[in-house]
This record gives sequence, C-alpha cells and structure tokens, in this order.
Amino acid sequence: MRLVCLSDTHSIHGELTVPDGDVLIHAGDLTGHGTPAEIEAFGAFLAGLLHSHKVVIAGNHDFLFESDRERAEALLGDVTFLQDEGATVEGLEIWGSPWQPWFHDWAFNLQRGAALAEKWALIPDRTDVLVTHGPPRGVLDRTRRGERVGCDDLLVALDRVRPALHLFGHIHESRGAKRVGETLHVNASCCSLGYEPIRPPIVIDWDADGPSVVPS
Repeated sequence: MRLVCLSDTHSIHGELTVPDGDVLIHAGDLTGHGTPAEIEAFGAFLAGLLHSHKVVIAGNHDFLFESDRERAEALLGDVTFLQDEGATVEGLEIWGSPWQPWFHDWAFNLQRGAALAEKWALIPDRTDVLVTHGPPRGVLDRTRRGERVGCDDLLVALDRVRPALHLFGHIHESRGAKRVGETLHVNASCCSLGYEPIRPPIVIDWDADGPSVVPS
C-alpha cells in the first residue's frame, strides 16, 4: 500500500505534483488564512486526485475548521476529516488531531501542559498512523533559530501509543523523516520557510515490515 503525505501547502497546492497512491494524508495548514474560498479551492483540488482515500486534519492557519467545523467540512467535500478522532482506512487505524503549543494568535492553540496532555490522552493505544499538525519535542521540530519547539506531552503520548507512522508538519524548515524506536516520524511540509512550494509530497510504502520512505 502506498501513502502520499503532505502538510503545509498553504493554498499553493496547484503548484505541486502529487504522486499516485492508495491513501493521501494531509497534516494541516492546507490554506493561508482558513477562509471559505481557500477551503473550497482545496476541496476541488482533492476532488481531482485519484487516490482511493483522502484523510485531512486542520492546522494553525485553517481558522474556519476551529470556528465552524461543519461549514468547513462541507466546503472540503468528500474526504475523511479528523479532529481528535480516528478512522480505519485500508486496515490502518488512523488518528488525527490539529492542536499545537500556543503559537501567536493562530488557530488550534493550547497551552503546554495539562491542556495539550488532555488532547493526546484521547489517542487510542491501537493506532497505526498518528497525524498531528505539530511535532513532538526533539523530533524534526528545530526552527531556523535552532530552537526545539515540539510538544513535550505529545512525546510522552508517543511513548505510550508507539504508532508505526507519525505524520506532521508545522515547522517548515525541519521537513524530513526520522525513525525513533518503533515509529517512523515524517515532517511532510511542502512549503519552505518563505512559503514557496519547493518540496514534493513524501511517499510512504507500507508492507509486512511496516512503513518506509520511498526515495525521491
């Protein structure tokens, strides 16, 4: 099975070449400002792709999903949208959540500590693919200034859940893949720090041995 992974496309999706695959997963920040028009345009983009399954979570730029989820989902169209919930896709248990440690005045902000820990406590132990918008502390979370900005409580939850794949974005400059213990972490940010669409989706093949990144 082939997974095509994206994040942080920020309404420049039309400039990307999206590979074929079985399941497309987007880890948030699909828009620039989360306006209805932007979400509708992204939904039309998804509708034109041939992947059998499309799974999407929101990110800190996607304001309408926080203020009016029902309207945002209707604009997005026929996809699996996850917000602190799971879905079974091609036999994989996928859980999606948009929250991140407080970041300026953007959407889906929570204070570090109890508020975030409460969200991560919802993740079921039996999760094959965890999709969050932001990274855990110390894993593909380094900013241009060298700061580690990932979530400590997400790191604790990952030690409990141990998903085979953890997909996220948010920190554009830390795009890449890294295996930590049993989990393959993938920061699939497609935009550069300057919001240029210079990075293609990351492709994951899943076989009997689990997920692995397909060389680009």
